[in-house]
Amino acid sequence: MSLPRLLSVLLAVTISLSAASAPNIVFIFADDQRADTIASLGNPVIKTPNLDRLVKRGVAFTRAYMQGGNGGATCVPSRAMLLSGRSLAQIDERLLKHQTWPNAFGAAGYATFATGKWHNGPPSISKSFQQAKALFVGGMANPLKAPTSDMLPTGKLTPSKISPKHLCEEATDETLAFLKSQDGKKPFFSYLAFDGPHDPHIVPVGFPIDYAPASIPLPPNFLPQHPFDNGEMVIRDEQLMKWPRPEADVKTMLAEYYRYISFLDVQVGRVLDAVDASPYAANTIIVYSADSGVARGSHGLIGKQNLYEHSMRVPLIVAGPGIAADKRSDAMCYLFDVMPTLGKLCGVATPQGSNGREFAAVLKDPSKPARPFLMFGYKTIQKALNDGRWKLIRYPHVDRTQLFDLQSDPYETKDLSGDSAQAERIKAMLEKLASEMKADGDNDPLTAAKVLPAEWKAPAKVPKPGQKGF
Repeated sequence: MSLPRLLSVLLAVTISLSAASAPNIVFIFADDQRADTIASLGNPVIKTPNLDRLVKRGVAFTRAYMQGGNGGATCVPSRAMLLSGRSLAQIDERLLKHQTWPNAFGAAGYATFATGKWHNGPPSISKSFQQAKALFVGGMANPLKAPTSDMLPTGKLTPSKISPKHLCEEATDETLAFLKSQDGKKPFFSYLAFDGPHDPHIVPVGFPIDYAPASIPLPPNFLPQHPFDNGEMVIRDEQLMKWPRPEADVKTMLAEYYRYISFLDVQVGRVLDAVDASPYAANTIIVYSADSGVARGSHGLIGKQNLYEHSMRVPLIVAGPGIAADKRSDAMCYLFDVMPTLGKLCGVATPQGSNGREFAAVLKDPSKPARPFLMFGYKTIQKALNDGRWKLIRYPHVDRTQLFDLQSDPYETKDLSGDSAQAERIKAMLEKLASEMKADGDNDPLTAAKVLPAEWKAPAKVPKPGQKGF
């Protein structure tokens, strides 16, 4: 064999071995799932045996967060941040101006696939993934309604046969078909994006897991009404229940919400079973997370258009080869740090513009730290800083500041902003928040030119929801 031919063969073998050894990725992404809705992570009521299986296999993060949004449908920027590795101030929500991490995995030799919820515009689908099926790309949907043509990708992507199944079940079916089709010649990146447990909390008739509302405890930070105007008191999500919030109605909503999560848990179990039965089980990283949390009665709120922990903190579980098993980590991270971390583990080059920070070391040693602080924003009306212990939330439009000691008050029930002993801390945190916002490209002011009254009176009649897609 000639030398050039020999070198060519050796190069081909090297590439083949590299592809065979590169970890596969199965990424499962929920919609509006609070971090405190997994049984093995401390929820004594909910039934999530399959997520519990995943927790036992890997590292569960107790302080993973989405960063915020510039409108009520925070799922749009959250998904854009995740896929691009960019912060809130740096993203184009439709992803058209950015290189994405799934595209980078494809360029590195991965077979890439997406199914489920896609709220970042149809043109960006084929820019990110090589294959996609059964994508829901519209606004809000009844999850039991079969996808219509406007919910499916166009162009090079092939829609699946329309089915009357629940959308989350349909997307899981497509994921299983993709996983079964893999022949091992290439590593793969599979992205399954559920559209639940977003409201409406609908699961198939006959789903056996049910929750009695009377057995559901109220959140520790339940309030009948938020104590002041946070700037989004009557947005669509907040119109889902009258004011003051009736305790019985909140319990009923939580029972339906938990049931939906249990239904998703069954779909997660189907994916875990498929990976376990495959020839690539030992070389597959599985990630489970969600685009945001949600209030569901906490602080007198229903939706996610706020910066409290219940709405910003998300579940994050990572399991696979080289990752510690059955461990918890309180390392702070953003959702947009996850893809850079997977890139680090898989040897995928960082796409241009990604400013997320990888935390691969934490997956080997969960006691290691990640980010020293996090900042959050919702439109121009709410900004926040979390340094690991202290959490400051600023409401410029009503000139209000909240300060919480998350160490002693994880549910944010005791606002310490009126304590004179905290004056210097508040000043320092406001200065830090302002400087970090500026450094990231967020030029919103922390003091409004015209301050509005903080007092808020609930409307006598609940307005009819007029905005969709939240």
